[in-house]
Amino acid sequence: MIWLVDVHPVTADRLDDVAELFQTNSATRGCWCMWFINPAKEVRAGWRDGSNRHAFETLAGTADPPLGLLAYQEDRPIGWLATGPRSRYPRAIGPRATILRGRDAREDDDVWLLPCFFVRVGHRRTGVTRALIAAAVEQARAHGATAVEGFPIADAYPKSQDDYVGKQRRFAECGFTCVAEPSARRVVMRRTLGT
Repeated sequence: MIWLVDVHPVTADRLDDVAELFQTNSATRGCWCMWFINPAKEVRAGWRDGSNRHAFETLAGTADPPLGLLAYQEDRPIGWLATGPRSRYPRAIGPRATILRGRDAREDDDVWLLPCFFVRVGHRRTGVTRALIAAAVEQARAHGATAVEGFPIADAYPKSQDDYVGKQRRFAECGFTCVAEPSARRVVMRRTLGT
């Protein structure tokens, strides 16, 4: 079944909705989508002491553009997508990062990245991820991005623990094309935005 969803940027007034959604899963409850933003040691500590939530809420209160998007069904938060310029995600583009190593670093402020998804159990495989990707493309376009990228799990790869980065086919359904295959498990998908 495909459900109609509303998608909204995360702003300070939606932090309670983020918390409600993230509390439904042990990974989101601990990480608070800080994995690609803060150093690994800091994120691991924040998992235990709650500082990841504090860091997320602090950023979300001032981030321009917003840190991500929330999908709703009948006013209930059911999905999340982190998004913003690649430069927002130092762990995805830093010297130790391998997946985007071949990127043009001069584009880091102009190309947006979709590094992390979460859809509430019971709402998966219903079009929520596609709705989030489509909304992210429109938000990126509205903020002047030249392209949008993701680094999902390759279609040919069996089920992975990294499903939070999305699936290749979902990106393809939203007009993205594969521009790199950095490993057997991951691909880089890109959608160039017109003027």
